[in-house]
Amino acid sequence: MCGRYEFTKERSEELFQIAHEIEQRYGAGAWLPGEIRPTNLAPVLVSEGNTVRPELQTWGYKLPNSLVINARAETTAEKPMFRDGVARRRCVIPSSGFWEWNQNKRKFFFQLPGETVLYMAGLYSMRDGMPCYCILTTTANESMREVHHRMPLVLRREQITPWLEQPESATEILVSVPPLLSKSSADDQLQLW
Repeated sequence: MCGRYEFTKERSEELFQIAHEIEQRYGAGAWLPGEIRPTNLAPVLVSEGNTVRPELQTWGYKLPNSLVINARAETTAEKPMFRDGVARRRCVIPSSGFWEWNQNKRKFFFQLPGETVLYMAGLYSMRDGMPCYCILTTTANESMREVHHRMPLVLRREQITPWLEQPESATEILVSVPPLLSKSSADDQLQLW
């Protein structure tokens, strides 16, 4: 499950560059970096003509009575809501890391060890004339399991282009085990800021 993630451009050259490209394209103040919540605008990476570029989209597929922010990677190709996205509209969600709560409502931050960017696989769609995305989730690996049974489908840097541009590779990535992550409590994170 993924219900919040972080986009902190000040601590990552890659995220700073993505934020800069977004500002150039959409104007200053078009979105707010920091903790990203469902319904917020945020950068996603898409492929257009074999060029990977960032664009602003809203997090969540708005339905008449609900908001879909995540999709199970294992079943997306079967579900009518996601089938076309898996085939044609894959995206990558750049982040500093993501937040998850355990059963005791304790908040933890997960990131890739030694990296300033964590990329998550996603799908995008048009809803009410606006582009929006959802994050793919998968069964938690051992680094995540004690906090939650699901986790985002985290991509290694070398999987970004295959995920976006190669349908056969995307099918393999959907069933891959994400890399191990490091975990810190929200209390630890507050001390870092």
